[in-house]
Amino acid sequence: MAQHGLLGNYRFTDATEDIRGSKLYGLNNEKLGKIDDVIFDHFTGLIHYVVVDTGGWLTTKKFIVPVDRLRMSAEHKNDFVVDLNKEQVESFPPYEEVDLESDEQWSDYEGRYRSKWEADPVMHRAETDRNITPTTQQMTGKSPSVRAVDSAAGEAGTGALTEGGFAAGTDSVVISQSAVGIGPRWDKFQDRLRERRKQVVTKGSTEESADKYRKAG
Repeated sequence: MAQHGLLGNYRFTDATEDIRGSKLYGLNNEKLGKIDDVIFDHFTGLIHYVVVDTGGWLTTKKFIVPVDRLRMSAEHKNDFVVDLNKEQVESFPPYEEVDLESDEQWSDYEGRYRSKWEADPVMHRAETDRNITPTTQQMTGKSPSVRAVDSAAGEAGTGALTEGGFAAGTDSVVISQSAVGIGPRWDKFQDRLRERRKQVVTKGSTEESADKYRKAG
């Protein structure tokens, strides 16, 4: 079984805990679509991306957004915003759900996708020219789940992380996979997914794969 997957048809008991169906707005309050699903790590339950259904304006209909780029909308209750416009979204490599079936395919897609964040909607640390968008080199080496664990350990051990993803007194980039600080609604959703990770993962698994994942956590 691949390391990353979707919630798919899984539904939480309390529908208010689910962020799927929330609208996503881009730059200039432009509606980009609705959050259709999330891509999460089967071993940690951490969400890495949201899958956005554009409703048809994009050729491939759906695209993904790293969760550390999301913010709660100040203008639209229970919805989210991202610093993107439709032209930038169209420049991303087409998202295909089938790529999640293979770790190798997903790693290849993720590398191509992240490189577009480096080339186009590049983000910088406030008042500097230091880029905080992960480069291809920064994304390679460790898997997202390992980076997430390392990041969480560093956060808990030193308390050194500051706004913008930088450790105090350094120029190094920390890629946040847990996206802490998006908002209470998001945090509750992430917590519920982590609590129900095994149930979500095993729902569509073979018995052999399901047993493997039960033992993993």
